[in-house]
Amino acid sequence: MKKTVVVLGVGPGLGMSIAHRFGREGYAVALVSRSGSRHGGYLSALADAGVEASALTADVRDRDRLWSVLDTIADRHGSVDVVYYGPGAVDPSARPVPIDRIGSDAVRESMSAVYPAVDVVEKVLPGMTERREGGLLFAGGLSAVVPLPALGALALASAALRNYALTLNAGLAGSGVYAGTLTIGGLIERGDIHRLVTSQPGGPGEVASLDPDLIADEAWRLYTDRDRPEATFDVLTPAGDGERLRP
Repeated sequence: MKKTVVVLGVGPGLGMSIAHRFGREGYAVALVSRSGSRHGGYLSALADAGVEASALTADVRDRDRLWSVLDTIADRHGSVDVVYYGPGAVDPSARPVPIDRIGSDAVRESMSAVYPAVDVVEKVLPGMTERREGGLLFAGGLSAVVPLPALGALALASAALRNYALTLNAGLAGSGVYAGTLTIGGLIERGDIHRLVTSQPGGPGEVASLDPDLIADEAWRLYTDRDRPEATFDVLTPAGDGERLRP
């Protein structure tokens, strides 16, 4: 039976690139997003590429529904072998409140994207550790490591998710299960936010962006090489200069 990768929060940018990358390696793909409105197109594209795929709907903040979907995927495919956790903002057009104007309510709302990551791990990790193999990949923002005041509470959530992934990596050493994180600074081509920004009348014109296929390649390397817990992509700061930074 094929191994299975679950892509949580799939979108047309990085989520689909992750699906294609693991699919090329022979994995069955299970797509999960809040709405199924785009699933038909995603499944058609994967089928054209020869990738076995299915799609289900769940809001990751609804733990009961999330766990039910993960159970369905495990029943359908035999196991959950790799999870990519990359849900985007509920409203990608919403502007974050700068760090000097946030209150604790904004932080709690922002952290609502972090708690489901823990729920996912709580659900799938026992099976992975029992089999002594598996992978947990997370996607977060550059504000986890570089001060970006304009992102406000999102920076705190990004830092929490990154720390969770890195600490999991250390805690799972020797277990056969890998945890790692993609720290991303820049608009991801083909993604919803990239499309929104570049389509605005009088928008920013040419913007520095990141190729999701290259990020997906790095995600695959993280999972297979297991020689480091993080890969950073940065086209936002002078230090990044578009290069992949490897700790």
